[in-house]
This record gives sequence, structure tokens and C-alpha cells, in this order.
Amino acid sequence: MTRINRTNGMSNGTGRPTLHGAFTALVTPFAADGSLDEASLRQLVRWQVLAGIDGLVPCGTTGESPTLTQAERDRVIALTVETVAERPSRSRVTVIAGTGTNDTAATIAATRRAAELGADAALVITPYYSRPTQEGLYRWYGAVAREFPDLPIVIYNVPVRTAVDVAPETVARLCRDFDNVVGIKETTRDFEHVSYVLREAGTDFIEIPGEMVALCAAARAGDWDTARRIHDRWLPLFRANFAGGPNPVPVKAALSMIGLIGDVLRPPLLPLEESARQSLADVLRQAGLVELSGGRIVRTERTDVGEQVVA
Repeated sequence: MTRINRTNGMSNGTGRPTLHGAFTALVTPFAADGSLDEASLRQLVRWQVLAGIDGLVPCGTTGESPTLTQAERDRVIALTVETVAERPSRSRVTVIAGTGTNDTAATIAATRRAAELGADAALVITPYYSRPTQEGLYRWYGAVAREFPDLPIVIYNVPVRTAVDVAPETVARLCRDFDNVVGIKETTRDFEHVSYVLREAGTDFIEIPGEMVALCAAARAGDWDTARRIHDRWLPLFRANFAGGPNPVPVKAALSMIGLIGDVLRPPLLPLEESARQSLADVLRQAGLVELSGGRIVRTERTDVGEQVVA
């Protein structure tokens, strides 16, 4: 497999790499027999790139990473990097590969493979099940950061799945001690917690947004009226993507209705039940992403960025 060299010379003038904009957490498409659907993955990545996305995140929670084998993870990352590199925008579209496990050696090995495959940064989840102390978390992330001083590391804090929460003080300590610890994907709904992280780590420390390119661009430009208007417009879809089943069950159902992938999940995840599917279809129709034709849902072709990157 050909190695793709990283091309993003990201820096904010402080020596700390920067990541900014809208990053899509990619689902992992599966064929009917449960194997990787490589053609659909490439299609999904191309769709995102054409829509103007700033970055892509393969092998995260949305990608059902716990059910992927080591070889499958590597393949998903490689395909994402290779497909992004098909277009001149490779220098702009960032690939943040999910490499975290609950084992330090395995995480370091996965991160090394992702870097060799051309990933621009690594998304490292907190070690699940073990429930380490804050000192344990500091040493965990420190071990990964120390091993890859030239690779941006993004902390992935998702306590609802891992049973451990990275304290703002620990985030700040990591940010202070390791220049390549550049951000956090913060999934807690505790906005006070987020505020503490930003206060402790500083404004150069970034969070990965799950919003659209246009919303992020408006926010970066200080155009909060536009950002709020976009957010309000898509809020029903944001909510629908987390209703009726755990992530990525609703997202895969939506992408299937739009016509990008098949609605196939790996156990123990199950497809949306019919009532939730109908509710999701209603939201997609109201958003203009699908329409009814002869009693069945068909994809609505859209060209503007905002409508292309909602998934």
C-alpha cells in the first residue's frame, strides 16, 4: 500500500499545530454480509470533500471502531487518506484517525500505523473500562504524545461510553506539557465543563465541531447571527441523528435514506425501529434532503455546502 505523506503544515505561530473548521465523524459502511464496503466509503469521502468539509475522522465512535479488526481499521484510514488525496484539496482536508483503545501499547501501535498511512492527526479516546485516575489519564496521553512529537494528538473525552471523564485541569496539564496535544473532542453536555476546559487550556486549544462548514465559517468570522440561523435550521436534524438508537444507528439510517450507504450495522448495534425511522424520514423530508416518490423515499440532489455536510 502506498504511503501518503502528510501535507498539512498546521501552525498558529506558537509552535502548536492547529486544527479548525468542520470535521465529519465518518461512519464505516458495511456490505450486506458485514464486510467493509470500500466503494461506499470512497463515495462517502468524495461527497464530503466536494461539499467543502475541512476534515474527516475515520475510526471514531461513529465509525463503529470497537467492532473493526486491526486490519479493517488500517484499511479504513488508508482508504480515507487515499480518497482525500485524489483531489488538489488534500492540502486542506485534514484526516484525524481514531487510534485509541484501552491498552497503551495497542494505541501506540495503532497511532504509528495511522501516521505511516498519512493521517494528519490522531484521535485518542480515554481508556474505557479501566477507569483510571486523572494521573493515570495524564500518563496515558503523555505516553502517546511523547511517542509521536510531530503528530497532533486530539483527546477524545466521551464519559458516557468510557466511564471516565478527563478533568479540565488534566487537559490543561497535557496541553502545557506536550505541544502536540492540540485539542479535545468533548462530548459531554455539561457546558460548564467545556468552559473550564477552555479557561484552563487556553484559546489556542481547539475542540472538534460536529457542525457544518458554513456554520463554522460564520462563527470564525464573528457572524454569530448567521451561525445561529444555520444552527437553528439544522437543529431538528442534529437531534434526529441521536434519537431512536445509539450513535451511529440514526446517522447510518439517514445516510441510507439519502442514498450514500447501506443501512448495515455490526452487532450488538441494531437498525432503527420503524417508528424512529419514520420520524427520521420526516425530518429529512422537511430539510429537503429526501422526498417521497410513489410512496417511497428518494434522494434529493443538493449542491450547496450546508445541505451536503449535515451527516
